[in-house]
Amino acid sequence: MGIARRLGALLYSARVEKLSDRAHAAHRIEALRREIDHHNYRYYVLDDPEISDLEYDRLFRELKDLEERFPECQDPNSPTQRVGAEPVEGFGKVRHLAPMLSLGNAFDAEELRSFHRRISSLIGDAAVEYVTEFKIDGLAVALTYDQGRLTRGATRGNGQVGEDVTSNLRTIRAIPLRMQTDDPPRLIEVRGEAFLPISAFERLNEERTAGGENPFANPRNAAAGTVRQLDPRITASRAMSFFAYAIGYLESGPTISSQYEALNQLQKWGFPATRNFELHEDIESVVSFCRRWQDGRASLDYEIDGIVVKVNRFDQQQELGAVSREPRWAIAYKFPSQTATTRLLQIGINIGRTGTLNPYAILEPVDVGGVTIRNATLHNEDDIRRKDIREGDIVIVKRAGEVIPQVVGPVVERRTGRELPFSYPGHCPECGAPVVREEGGAMAYCSNRQCPAQRLESLKHFVSRGAMDVRGLGPQTLEKLVEMGLIGNAADLFALSRDQILSLPGFKDTSADNLLRSLEESRGRSFDRVLFALGIRHVGESVAKLLSGHFQSLDRLRAASEDEIAEVPGIGPEIAGSVVGFFKVEENRVLVERLREAGLRFEMEQPAEGGPMSLKGLSFVVTGTLPTLSRQAAKQFIEDHGGIVRSGVSTNTDYVVAGENPGSKLDRARELGVAILTENELRRLSGED
Repeated sequence: MGIARRLGALLYSARVEKLSDRAHAAHRIEALRREIDHHNYRYYVLDDPEISDLEYDRLFRELKDLEERFPECQDPNSPTQRVGAEPVEGFGKVRHLAPMLSLGNAFDAEELRSFHRRISSLIGDAAVEYVTEFKIDGLAVALTYDQGRLTRGATRGNGQVGEDVTSNLRTIRAIPLRMQTDDPPRLIEVRGEAFLPISAFERLNEERTAGGENPFANPRNAAAGTVRQLDPRITASRAMSFFAYAIGYLESGPTISSQYEALNQLQKWGFPATRNFELHEDIESVVSFCRRWQDGRASLDYEIDGIVVKVNRFDQQQELGAVSREPRWAIAYKFPSQTATTRLLQIGINIGRTGTLNPYAILEPVDVGGVTIRNATLHNEDDIRRKDIREGDIVIVKRAGEVIPQVVGPVVERRTGRELPFSYPGHCPECGAPVVREEGGAMAYCSNRQCPAQRLESLKHFVSRGAMDVRGLGPQTLEKLVEMGLIGNAADLFALSRDQILSLPGFKDTSADNLLRSLEESRGRSFDRVLFALGIRHVGESVAKLLSGHFQSLDRLRAASEDEIAEVPGIGPEIAGSVVGFFKVEENRVLVERLREAGLRFEMEQPAEGGPMSLKGLSFVVTGTLPTLSRQAAKQFIEDHGGIVRSGVSTNTDYVVAGENPGSKLDRARELGVAILTENELRRLSGED
């Protein structure tokens, strides 16, 4: 520990001692809660944070320490309570303060125009404005705030009565526990959508597959399952988010006369509203918006299945009323289906890095949403049996956003009788070792720890973007390195010489130097990424962050018992057993020590006080292939200099860093007038020569 860090720790300890008086502690605790709420508002609502993640974590840690020392100051609406309460036996029923109506659908521009003509015929000569909002594919929820404090959260249910899932919704950081105002309404019900971002969905499925669990079929199912967990700690461990889209009930609050005003007021109160909502003076502008996002939705990190179109003025909404359970004043424009039918030629098997036998569909090529699909996931044997998928079937294939294509199910009426049922092989198709399946588990495993396919998949995982991010080491290069006997495990990568790399097919002086440089850069990856790269079963990116943040070093993690690991919020006994089991294997212990000798980081490193913060307060989006920085390296570079990296371009984006083949994000930046930088310009902006 450096002198500056020790001094900081002493100063912090001294400050806590000075707060031993309860009154002073209570004052500091309340100030910290308000400050953290403010930064949550900047992050989730404005998409414009003022501080780094490290600074946020320091505030959070100080608040948590003070609340532990002064338990009488505990508050269920404190930011520290988002870790999840104790499990519940079941969900109670909640009657909504006002009915949650469903929406009618429009499937093309002409149906939108017909909707407008119906509105005009009922309203008469009055001008009609519309508000367009993304139709998030998640789970509709209603949040009740009494005097500005969250008191209840419920699912939509049948529109009149839903389930009380307050404990679970409290764990979602995008949902404010207290409204950001000193003059809140006496009572308000905020409607919105709880959802799982696509990036979080992919990480979650990777963790579930590695752990032998069934992966979720899509982000919507994952979101619904997460919100309805009886154990809120499970909800807390998944990166759920939330967008507000309406005020369902308001008592003793400000006068709000339109949907556009409501969305802006919700943001002022601290609720993240649906992104990119717009006000339109005519229906043709609405049609243009829908068409634009039908093509642009792939750039989003969450799924939208359409656009919600609402009459803006509340007095006009009231005049129009509802028919059955659908309002006349709103409609959902549904995007074209991203499904297609094709023939399933064969079911293949991939061996995962933890030995899982992962089935996949080999398909007759088919176009789905403008992309040619040849392979699709089949999840596991139970899923294949449940759907009764057979080789030779005509199957429905679905692709949504950037999610891996999946086989939805067979078209049974088109069977000929020649289709073949599928079952797992009894021996590993790669090494011939017996296949085992744990009792009650969803996945089958190769029993051979030395299986070449497992080793290769482990290497692919180790160098992948979310882990060590070693550029220039694609699957074919790794296969060749293994085939030539140059590497047997991840530690061997750091012992490769220039001559050995030049012996690989296709490698010249420049490509060899680039690979060596990338390997050298990877030695500086953070501890949580190194831990994730080890490929411990059940330890995905989010779990690695939890473990590294709690134990701070690999030595402390390795010395911890199963009970100590399981006590970490978001970590259960299954993960704890897997971690302890990993370090019991001699081969794994040897690998870790060799990686340590290679210079990899096995402990958390706090940046020095007063480090470079030349990009502090600036928001960036990185797109395309940069000359020397990978996407992850560019993100790290920006964050190291105090900047914030976002996944999507918005009006709050300061700069877009663009390389080759940048895609739609560059078009969006030009459309919004966002400044565009090259990698060199980014470096100059940061103060580098």
